[in-house]
Formats: sequence, C-alpha cells, structure tokens
Amino acid sequence: MKNLKYIAIGLLIASCTNGVEKTENKKDDLSAHDAANQLSEAEQLIEPKKTIVDKKTFPNGIQIQWFEKKEGAPIQDGSVYEINFKTKLQNGEIVDGNYKLQRDMLPFLVGYGMQTPGFDLAIKELHVGDFVEIFIPGKLARGKKGIPGIIPPNAPNIVMLRVGKEIKPTKVVDGVKVWRLEENPEMTDAKVSETSNVAIHYFVGTKSNPRYDNSYQRDTPFAFGMQDNSLIPGLRKAMFNTKMYDKLYILVPAKEAYGSRGYVDLVKPNEDLFYDIIIMDVDGKSVQKTEN
Repeated sequence: MKNLKYIAIGLLIASCTNGVEKTENKKDDLSAHDAANQLSEAEQLIEPKKTIVDKKTFPNGIQIQWFEKKEGAPIQDGSVYEINFKTKLQNGEIVDGNYKLQRDMLPFLVGYGMQTPGFDLAIKELHVGDFVEIFIPGKLARGKKGIPGIIPPNAPNIVMLRVGKEIKPTKVVDGVKVWRLEENPEMTDAKVSETSNVAIHYFVGTKSNPRYDNSYQRDTPFAFGMQDNSLIPGLRKAMFNTKMYDKLYILVPAKEAYGSRGYVDLVKPNEDLFYDIIIMDVDGKSVQKTEN
C-alpha cells in the first residue's frame, strides 16, 4: 500500500547546523562540495541563489526576495498548489520542509492555516513557478507560544519556497471541491456508497480557526454512516464514490456545512470548512484485507 502520510505540512522535525566554516584546507572544501552533492534534487531546487531579481517589504514585516520571478498564474486563495519548501530559524536551524518526508513536492491549500499566518499571506503575493526567500516576523510565524523545544517564542521564520503547478479538483459537486491526492487503485471493491459505514483520520478547520479538530490526537479514526443525520451535506457529497485509503482535501462551502448558524464557538457563521482526510475503512473492508 502506498505511503499515506502524504501531507505533514506543519510537522516540525530535525535540525541541522548552519553553514560550513571556511578553511584553507582543500580536503575540507571538497568535503563541503561533496556534502552539497548529497542533497536531494528537491533540496537543490530550493538552495538560495546569488542573483536576486526582485524584492519587496510589506507593512506587516514580511519580506520577499525573488530568485526566479515567473509569469505564471497568480496564486489564488482556496486553491491547491504543489510546493517545495524549507523553513529555518535565523540561526540557520532547519525546522520544517517537505524533503524531510522524502517528497519532492507537497500539496498546499492556500488560506486555511496549513502553515503559519505569514506563510499564507506571503504565498498570495506569488505566481506559479516563482522561487523565493520569505522572511516572516515572529508574530506571523509561531507567535508568543512558539513550539516548545523546536521554535522559540516570537522567533522569525525564513522560508525557501518554490511554487509548482496548481492541482485542479478531482470533482466539484454543488460547490464542494474534492482533491484526490493519493489513492490505491486496487481498492475498487471498497468504494463509499450512499449507505456505507466509513472511518477516517482527519483534520478539519476554517480560515479563522485552522485545524480546530483532528482524529490523530485521539489516536482513533472517526467512524460514521453516510446516512447519519449529523453528517454535514457537503462531506456526504464529497465522500460518495471515494475509496478506502484515498487521501483527500475537501473544501466545503458554508451553505453545505453549518451555514449562517455556524457551529458553537468553532465555526463562524457562513464559514467554509477544509477537511484533510485519509479514508481508513469502508464497510469493514480494512479488517477483511488484514485477515487475508
């Protein structure tokens, strides 16, 4: 089965030292050169360049400098793009990046807090194909809380980012957009029907409250029936005809979610919902396949 950990943007792992001390020893120079050659192709594509073709500073403190400025389509809020990125602190310590997951590119939905607020603000200033370095002030990065043991409070982030192509939705039903990012083609006998019982691992959030709930914290997939009255209409429409082990992004407009009433203090009135889902089971098929 394909690796279903496709998306872990926001996962902060590992670190490295900053740079290599200059020396007159040729062996040391060769070692540094050899080390550079050990970088994956994805990492090499986001290594800084000496030539800066444009730069811009914004009133909120975000700074962008372009190594490559393309004439591709402008980045749109609510769309999904392939990105190749690396985030580091001012001391050079690397704290995030898709290459750590051995992925050349990762899907990123703009505007729904998959990264920091500053990341979302900055990427909206770019075009498909751009290669940039972004300075994000601490207040727009991880803020006062930081991430204990990884990112100090109020620490600025420096992001190397290359924007790839837009990923178009796999289907759109009544305004509900579904991106099938990964699938196991062998799961033809494990499709979600109108009467299926399904179990999913998920993140769900809104623009104002990103990832307000997720099943991973409970270490238990969320199980539901497609005919359950509590299931929001948009999620039901999105899930129909998907398959076990599918990896999905789902963007549900407010009218197909909680509408003008919102949902307690988690979803504001007229807010859209973003689901990041892996389908773990359909009608007990995962147990059957494990037993076989």
